[in-house]
Amino acid sequence: MKALTRPTRLAPGARVAVVAPSGPVPEERLAAGLDILRGWDLDPVVAPHVLDRHPEFTYLAGTDADRAADLQTAWCDPDVAAVLCARGGYGAQRMVDLLDWDAIRAAGPKVFLGFSDITALHEAFANRAGLVTLHGPMVAAVDFIKNTRAQEHLRATLFEPETVRVIESGGGAAPLVPGRATGVVLGGCLSLLAADLGTPHARTSARGGLLCLEDVGEETYRLDRALTQLLRAGWLDGVTGILLGSWARCSPYEHVRTLLTDRLVGLGVPVVEEFGFGHGEGALTIPFGVRAELDADTGTLTLEEPALA
Repeated sequence: MKALTRPTRLAPGARVAVVAPSGPVPEERLAAGLDILRGWDLDPVVAPHVLDRHPEFTYLAGTDADRAADLQTAWCDPDVAAVLCARGGYGAQRMVDLLDWDAIRAAGPKVFLGFSDITALHEAFANRAGLVTLHGPMVAAVDFIKNTRAQEHLRATLFEPETVRVIESGGGAAPLVPGRATGVVLGGCLSLLAADLGTPHARTSARGGLLCLEDVGEETYRLDRALTQLLRAGWLDGVTGILLGSWARCSPYEHVRTLLTDRLVGLGVPVVEEFGFGHGEGALTIPFGVRAELDADTGTLTLEEPALA
């Protein structure tokens, strides 16, 4: 697995577009997130359909075509330096096939940010455009609006990425399997990675990668099913190390931990738990597509070069 192309870091005054590829966006939370971006001296513009609701499927932020058009237009706008997702939910898989990846590649690299359901787009940007993306707090998410740690780690990654080349879990991390490993960072939401198997935009394997996994609101048997699917498909063959994030609103963590141990320890690679990314409070921003070293014993991820150029 090769490192991907890094977008340019943001500078004060940069125009950033906010899009909603997945679920509907609460207007008051969007407004609060936009205020934070303006406080960073950014110029946020909201895509036309961000506050839409699908006429039949109210779990979607507008129609598939409109959500795809918002992302496509924002990405291809030469005045836009970054495309930031408003929230996750569900729906990215329904619109990703409507994107013009030739046009996206031609528009050149720029910052892309999101997590959770946005996992499907992280995979697509890696596989179809060869770009580094950021797995981090979204503009209308409660964690971004209310948590200083989440805000500051994202701000540093966007503006001063050399200051966060060593990503520390903050003390909660512990090794399920000790050791060090190097590879290209990838991953996201476990259930979305499993759902993405066999699609045109997904990688065929995590071989050579440091895999980040987290999820939200899943019972243990459903997490088991997703992990087992990845194992049976051979997708985890050759992975060099695994970072485990939050399992918010899943089964009690002792049950989840037992499952993770059962399914992952047999891979024989370093595995670290509670690394501090995902749906938990104060989530860290993790760059996907950058080569790094994981030290499971100290709970650190050291990037070979800054996330953004």
